[in-house]
Amino acid sequence: MKKDRLIYILTIVLCARFLLVANKAANANKMDYTLDYNHGTPIKVKVTGVLDENYEKIVYNGFETDDRIVLFEAEILSGYRKGEVVTAIQNMDSMYAISQRSVSPGDKVIIYNNQNDNAPEVRYMFAEYHRVDFIWLLWIMFFVLLLFFGRSNGVKTLISLVFTVASIFYVFIPAVLNGGNIYSWSISTCIYIILMTLLIISGFSKKSLAAMIGCSSGVLMAGVITLVANHLCKLTGLTTEDSMYLLFLNQENPIDLKAIIFAAIILGAVGAIMDVSMSLSSSLAELKEQAGHMTGPQIAKSGMVIGRDIMGTMANTLILAYIGSSLSVTLLLAAYNSATPLLLFNTEMILVELLQAVAGSLGILLTIPLTSIVCGFLYRSDGTEGKKTYTAE
Repeated sequence: MKKDRLIYILTIVLCARFLLVANKAANANKMDYTLDYNHGTPIKVKVTGVLDENYEKIVYNGFETDDRIVLFEAEILSGYRKGEVVTAIQNMDSMYAISQRSVSPGDKVIIYNNQNDNAPEVRYMFAEYHRVDFIWLLWIMFFVLLLFFGRSNGVKTLISLVFTVASIFYVFIPAVLNGGNIYSWSISTCIYIILMTLLIISGFSKKSLAAMIGCSSGVLMAGVITLVANHLCKLTGLTTEDSMYLLFLNQENPIDLKAIIFAAIILGAVGAIMDVSMSLSSSLAELKEQAGHMTGPQIAKSGMVIGRDIMGTMANTLILAYIGSSLSVTLLLAAYNSATPLLLFNTEMILVELLQAVAGSLGILLTIPLTSIVCGFLYRSDGTEGKKTYTAE
């Protein structure tokens, strides 16, 4: 027990140490992407009252528009000026596709220095509604329930989740923005997530080792499929406006958009593939424990039997996740399918969405036999155990 605890603590220390070293490497050639933001520091406030819903009409070149300016009072909620009441304006642009919502008393909003020439006498201007409080509440609820139901395993899951998020935002994203090789950084990030998660959750054991090998193989296969598709489908990576913005972040050393597709696919698939490999490895370990004597081929065959049920639900999980994350594209696909299906399915934006779904799903399918074979090799009986009657199906 003490040995397991020591390995667990050592794993956490090594994972944290790796993040620090990797972050230093990721920022070795740090680039400055600071935006030219001249509006001053954003301030969180609470609206205390609306003074005038038609404070000012906006006139462009002598033409009066339907735009209007709302004047409101708000109380500053943080900083050394907390409690101070200020006056701000909200510009209601009539050209928005969806009509904007006017501020109301009790709303929490963000304001910044006013740059609107139509109301120069007012110091502050509405920027956005403060929406994140409810999201933080949901995360807190998730963490509490995770610890309540999971107990010690919940703590391990929470720690692994923190390390996973840190590996993305503290290492991978800085590496990409600072001109690092996206292929190598995405692969190393996936390997780190796999090793770290399985070691923290299950410790160092045959079960974890089998899951690591199976998961890494499945992710590698998804990556290979993506590389082949990049070449055969002649992808450019320029799929959305966001891709265009990425391309022009650093024109001297532009971000490789095809590599971004590669990273998006393997990072998006690693969680589902790891789930499959760990579920299969754990199931076969328990089966071997209960059955006693089992040969390698028997264990591998059982893995394939169990995997048939797993692959259906996990493939659905991955495809539904991609559809949900790109629902707008899916709706457009359905709307225009009858008109120009030939052109639509060959549009790069649509093609990349299909590639993400199929590459991840193929990674899951290939993980099942690979994990089963590895488990058959690692769990096989050495001839000293008592034999029990066993049927694979």
